[in-house]
Amino acid sequence: MWQASSANRASGLPEPSSLPGQGAASRSHLLRALDEVDYGVLIIDAQGTVLHANHLARHELASARMLVSYGNTLLGSSAEFTAQIQAAMDAAFRGQRRLALLNKGERELALTFTPLSHPLEGDAPTVLVMLSRQSTCDNLAVRMFARTIGLSPSEEAVLMGLCRGLEIPEIAAEHGVAQSTIRSQIKTLREKAGSASIRRLLQRINTLPPVVPALRIVMPMPHNPSESIHP
Repeated sequence: MWQASSANRASGLPEPSSLPGQGAASRSHLLRALDEVDYGVLIIDAQGTVLHANHLARHELASARMLVSYGNTLLGSSAEFTAQIQAAMDAAFRGQRRLALLNKGERELALTFTPLSHPLEGDAPTVLVMLSRQSTCDNLAVRMFARTIGLSPSEEAVLMGLCRGLEIPEIAAEHGVAQSTIRSQIKTLREKAGSASIRRLLQRINTLPPVVPALRIVMPMPHNPSESIHP
């Protein structure tokens, strides 16, 4: 984009066109990198056609809980959701950033719509749609963190309960143990993590780099070439 190119020139970084490995190989690497992003990512054109969807976005579309791809067009799973998406998309193609909140029962899906085109560019207008970040409990980095600091399986289970927002009585009831046992395990895992409080521990957890599940949802979509959908 124009902004990125200006920033590259100012910082001395090479322009994208001059990067080594430019072509099919670098494109494949970029698509694979997008699949590791902890947010669903879609790129759509002015007609609402999905030009690309990363792994988590394909997973969300395949579930059809709130978003669907009908005829390769991004829609909501209900008329209300479709209207919200259309309104945000229209604003984005007018150069405005928008947030849409889709609510269904206890589940909420947030979508941001960001224009990718610049007024000084002549390329076809496109919009970046980013979905809510996956739950902290679904971030494999949390389990990797637990193993790195040497938590026992029971301590790791308690950590996952805290990440899910459970209180000590709820965690104790879930595992069929006394609340004093959970408190003792929390004290031990805080010491192993070097955190003075549960709040500090959870703050640290929330800053971990995202690691999405290795298992890929293979969803046949015309806009995703076969090389971008991999196991």
